[in-house]
Amino acid sequence: MCFELDSEPPIPRISGAAVSHDDLVLGVVILPDVRGLYRFYEELALRFAERGHTAVAFDYFGRTAGVDKRPDDWDYMPLVQELTPHQVMADVGTCIRQLLALDCTSIFTVGFCFGGSYSWVSTAFHDELDGAIGFYGRPARALPFVPDMRGPILALQGGADQGISHEDNLELERALRLAGVEHELVEFEGAPHSFFDRKQEEFQEASDDAWRRTLEFIAAHS
Repeated sequence: MCFELDSEPPIPRISGAAVSHDDLVLGVVILPDVRGLYRFYEELALRFAERGHTAVAFDYFGRTAGVDKRPDDWDYMPLVQELTPHQVMADVGTCIRQLLALDCTSIFTVGFCFGGSYSWVSTAFHDELDGAIGFYGRPARALPFVPDMRGPILALQGGADQGISHEDNLELERALRLAGVEHELVEFEGAPHSFFDRKQEEFQEASDDAWRRTLEFIAAHS
């Protein structure tokens, strides 16, 4: 998984902010990391809601592991290995329909690691999306779907990610460019995988910049 179980998004809470809104316009579908839905992503959905964006975070394993809260040490990898891209895309589609039912007129995906890749891939399957944001997604997972992506795409990558090289990112950029997909890929110098975490105080500047870029991307493409 990307984050420790007690991690939190490095985004300040807005004291007294409403987490519901009558004039629903912007919708965000949150794709968690490989472990599925847990506290970090529930908190992230609240941070979006505090800023007026309707957000839904879903779990990849509801159909196989049930919807109850799971122990911290549960064995998720066998279920990950059985999960297919089309199952993930079906869940994204369900979330999109839920947001459309709430009268959201602009919808984006935001994902992390495993979910970062599939956030970008979502634009190849769902015309309703206005854009996709992925934090430290693996380019190799997304590359087969690039010819069908419609973007725009924002990729927020760690410059010191030991699992994703600069060359990997360049390969994704080349593929997106050749396919004519509007995109921006940002590498945060010195930042590791999973830098977007309140516990990683030394990377707060990168986290602040990534959050700013996320909100600006959503505003620009709404």
